[in-house]
Amino acid sequence: QVQLVESGGGLVQAGDSLRLSCAASGRTFSSYIMGWFRQAPGKEREFVTSVSWGGYSTLYADSVKGRFTISRDNAKNTVYLQMNSLKPEDTAVYFCAAARSMTTSGIAYEYWGQGTQVTVSS
Repeated sequence: QVQLVESGGGLVQAGDSLRLSCAASGRTFSSYIMGWFRQAPGKEREFVTSVSWGGYSTLYADSVKGRFTISRDNAKNTVYLQMNSLKPEDTAVYFCAAARSMTTSGIAYEYWGQGTQVTVSS
């Protein structure tokens, strides 16, 4: 069982940066792929990024490549999402999630956090 709690969301202006954190409980954190998803109002949840067990392999959605960076600290049971050059279209609730395999499909993720709101004003 893994419990996930996101933090770090907020209201920023276009071009600003934010760093989201996701703290995980449980001793098996390092055995999970960790991912970030987001859901904007009226839209479906979409994959943002994921990171492998050791942090050496990552996947990014095209919309965030070059602007967002995922990382993890297994000693702290925490995964991070550094978001730079934020755009109004990045406005959404951001969720972290844990999966057994490296995938962009939300169906494969077993555990989810409650989400944190990110709002980017123009």
